[in-house]
Amino acid sequence: MKYRDRKIIADQALSAHTCSVDANGVRAITALSDATRRAIFESLPQGPRSVAELAEATGITSSAASQHLRILREAHLVSMRRDGNRHLYSLDPRGLNDARDYLEQFWPSALAAHAAALRAAGQPTAAAPPAGQPTRR
Repeated sequence: MKYRDRKIIADQALSAHTCSVDANGVRAITALSDATRRAIFESLPQGPRSVAELAEATGITSSAASQHLRILREAHLVSMRRDGNRHLYSLDPRGLNDARDYLEQFWPSALAAHAAALRAAGQPTAAAPPAGQPTRR
């Protein structure tokens, strides 16, 4: 393999790694854009639930619930563990972290736009947190 070919492969790997957080964040947001998947996701904070329980809670078949859960698992929003012959699903914080990280890149410009809109309307603006400080609660 020539040096040029190795460099192209290395550049592609670096690009894939750099974009992975954005891609995972978008994947999580996209997965939650479906109302049924959101309903499944929102029923999990109470603790692990089986496919049958999630299907009943959302009014869909177990087969449909399994398909939605597969998408939520691929987005790292839920995790699955076996308990005998049942599959129990619970929340996986990785997907939410990826979605939050993706959205936070837009936060400074959104705050600046909001402050500019308030100034244009003649309303006082609240002090923004210092640069580099997390804005999470």
